[in-house]
Formats: sequence, structure tokens, C-alpha cells
Amino acid sequence: MESYMTKDDDIIQSLIKQLDLKPSDGDSIEALADKLRKQLYETALAAELEEHLGYSKHARGAKTDGNSRNGYSKKTLKTNKSKVELDIPRDRNGTFEPQIIKKNQTRTGVLDEQIIALYAKGMTTREIADTLQEFYDVDVSATLISHVTDKVIDELTEWQNRPLDAIYPIVYLDCIVLKVRENQRIVNKSIYIALGVNLEGHKELLGLWIAQSEGSRFWLGILTELKNRGLEDILIACVDGLKGFPEAIEAVYPQTKVQLCIVHMVRNTMRFVSWKDARAVTQDLRTIYQAATESQGLQALDAFEKKWPNYALAVQSWRNNWHHVATLFAYPEDIRRAIYTTNAIESLNSVIRKATKRHKLFPNDEAAMKVVFLAIYEASKRWTMPIRNWHQALNQFSIEFGERVLNHL
Repeated sequence: MESYMTKDDDIIQSLIKQLDLKPSDGDSIEALADKLRKQLYETALAAELEEHLGYSKHARGAKTDGNSRNGYSKKTLKTNKSKVELDIPRDRNGTFEPQIIKKNQTRTGVLDEQIIALYAKGMTTREIADTLQEFYDVDVSATLISHVTDKVIDELTEWQNRPLDAIYPIVYLDCIVLKVRENQRIVNKSIYIALGVNLEGHKELLGLWIAQSEGSRFWLGILTELKNRGLEDILIACVDGLKGFPEAIEAVYPQTKVQLCIVHMVRNTMRFVSWKDARAVTQDLRTIYQAATESQGLQALDAFEKKWPNYALAVQSWRNNWHHVATLFAYPEDIRRAIYTTNAIESLNSVIRKATKRHKLFPNDEAAMKVVFLAIYEASKRWTMPIRNWHQALNQFSIEFGERVLNHL
């Protein structure tokens, strides 16, 4: 078989042969790794100082401009597996600012990344500290972990203000409720979520916001912010049944069609349903929203009303909201699957709930936003493929909405 070894691979293999390492030499391998880390860091630091001074260590007649090497200081650098003792070079004027290992740095970026990755999985600061101690024998305090994850807030702020595409064919708008401490009280806070599908069919989180309760007025502010960030047009907005929500959308995006979330409609219906009827009612509801046409959907609703006279309030809810439920009947199956929120926003909510379930209570808004943002960021790494049958859906959108789509292709 032809070898595809790189130059780095050759160097590593040469080192292994010279040291005659065997599989049983686990401790020797770790020790070697630490020595290599030490050598790499100190070599890089020496090169940085040389560039800062403008002459090599043994150069003769070099112009020092009154500055020169001034020995070393000791520093212990924590990695995700061990501690490395480093000799940090100094200059006489004290103007040398190392970049690879900064003056107050005591951890490698790898360790910070490990902390943030564990935090994104929903682990508390105490659980992260215990995990790093157990698996890597590295002592980090809960306070240090909080400082590391606080860096996410700056990234979140920058991300939240980034420009958006001019058009997103589909945007899902929803919120999830978390408990947060505020002014020595425990209150419910709503995390507002805007999830878009771009012209390539890829999901993209557009923004996150937090407020004490969900309301159409707050959603109006969010939609205005999205427009100010460059989002000029939304073809279909998928929303829950919040009163005044469609009107808020129409105020900012008057051409947008509103589709009420089927998941929320079914969930609200089931609040009126006895547990013994739950399975049968769920099946009958499916005949309504999965009907081939709007007229067939209405016929299924009529049949549901006759079969379940005890659930008149549930039926009335469907009838009152029918003009926003029926948006999906105007489209073939390809687009219907795209605008159903079952797979899109509900799977995202599942990610958030999984990450936040260990946190019975968040100490403040920032802590809640950090966990949610990191959980979604990790989930978004898997959003590599367009949603199912997107090309067929985009063709249908081009016919249905004409230049509103074609001008952006």
C-alpha cells in the first residue's frame, strides 16, 4: 500500500524509534508529551523575544538600544491533561509582551475549549471542575470556569449584531421558559428564538433574546431588530398561538404569510383532553392537518367535532385560528414538511432543554443566555445539510412568490 506520511508524521515516527517507546510505557509517553510541549513553547517564546530585541542571542555587535535579555521567570501552565513548568524569557526594559503565552495566562486555549465544551453540554461549574479533576487531574475553581465561560458573552453580543441575509424563505419564532434569579426573587424568563432557513435550505439561528414574559409587543421589537440587521423579507413565518403575534409580524413584514405551529395547536388541544382519550384524539387531529386540501381539512375538523362533543373548546380554538393554520394547505408536501415546526424548532427546543435541565435555577440572565447560546452553537455544527427536499420546495417558492425569491437567487 502506498504511504501518505507527512513530514510531521516522519518526525514523530523518528522520535518514537529513537526513544524505543513500547505500549507499556504509558507514563513515559505522557512525560515525553510534556517535554515536547515545554520545548515547543520555550522555543516559540525565545523566537518572540529575538524578534522583539531585533538580534539573535549570540549575535555580535548587535544594536540593543539599551535593551537586552534578562534571564527567565518561572510559570506553571495548565493543559487539559497535565501541568508544564516553563521558563519565560525576560528583557531588561520589561517591554517584552509574549503572545503565545501571555503574561497572566496560566491555561492553554485547549483547556478553555474543554471547559466551554462541557458547559455547552449543560454541566454546572461544579460538575465541570469535578470532571476535569477526575479525568485530567487538573484543579480549576468554579470561579475560574465562570470567568472562562464569560468570554462567550462578548461573542454572543458580536454574533447577535451580525448582518443577516436579505431574505429567509422560512423563519420559525418561538420561546422557551427558564427560571432565573432576579432581585432576590425567582422568576420565569422567556428565551426568544428566531430560527431561519436560508435560500440554500440550511438552518441558521438568527438571534436569541431574554425577557420576563412572552408578548406580542416584545416580538414586534425583535422583528424590527431583524429588519434593521438586513432581513428584508420573510416568505413564511411559523409561530405559536400567542395573541397578537400575526399582527406583530404584519406590522414589520406585511407580505409574510403566517403559519401557526401545528405542534402548539395540538399541544393546546390536548390540555382539554382526558388522558384516556389522548391517543385517539391525537390520531384524529392528524387527519385535520395532514389532509390533502384545505376543504378536506375542514371536513376532518367537522368530523372531529361530531365525534368529540365534550371537547368543544378545543374545536373552537382550531376554528378561530384556521386562517393561519390553513397556510400549509396552499403548498405541496415538500413545502409542508419544510414549514412544519415539528422537526425544526422542536428539535432545537429539545437541545435547549437537555442543556438546561441540570440548572434548576440560573443566577442571572447572562448565565441562562450563555448555556442556551453554547448549546445551540454545538447543535449547529451538525446543520451541514439542507432540509429535506429543499430544491423542490425552493422551486415552488419561486413560482409562488416570483421576484421576491428570484431577485435573490
